[in-house]
Amino acid sequence: MKISLAKFLRLGVWLSITLILFVLGTNIWVVQSTKSSIYTIDTVPLNNVALVLGTSKRTVEGKPNRFFVERMNTAASLHLDQKIKHIIVSGDNRTKYYNEPRDMLQALGDLDIPEEDISLDFAGLRTLDSVVRCTEVFGQNKVTIVTQEFHCYRSLFIAQYFEMEAVAVSADNGGPIGNALALREVLARTMAVLDLYVLQRKPKYLGEEIILPIKS
Repeated sequence: MKISLAKFLRLGVWLSITLILFVLGTNIWVVQSTKSSIYTIDTVPLNNVALVLGTSKRTVEGKPNRFFVERMNTAASLHLDQKIKHIIVSGDNRTKYYNEPRDMLQALGDLDIPEEDISLDFAGLRTLDSVVRCTEVFGQNKVTIVTQEFHCYRSLFIAQYFEMEAVAVSADNGGPIGNALALREVLARTMAVLDLYVLQRKPKYLGEEIILPIKS
């Protein structure tokens, strides 16, 4: 049976509208269900452990990545202010030339954070991987997530799905994030909903439990 061009176009319009509403609805869900758990350095409650989500040390232009700098400064401030005792740095180490956890370890060391208070998670390939590994590998169900505000919502949404007692600290210094990154995050929130509730994805790597050397 042939479909007329007019019917085909109407179908395309309705599909587009449905997709837009789905993206909008999932973003509202992610943001509204997590916004009350986002704090500043001054207001965040005490926790033993901070989970710092990885990002590249430099931009594609080779310049320092302000998101990386902000996350390191925020994590260091939390530690120095005794808002947390231990830091998990979780990120990608896809090659010997690209290693987010090692870069974060070095940056935190430069900010006077003792190496024994930092644990490295080399399998934080995605936000989902980092959050789930925090509880299933590192045994931490109560944690303070450190990242930029736009990323806090999705991170907390994943943590809440896995019944973690998570809060987040916004590492923003007020700079713009750019339209491309904003759109990417909007789509990533929708994908997080699909990953959790439809595809039921798990981290690529888990492994044996790692006991953190948290000071009493």
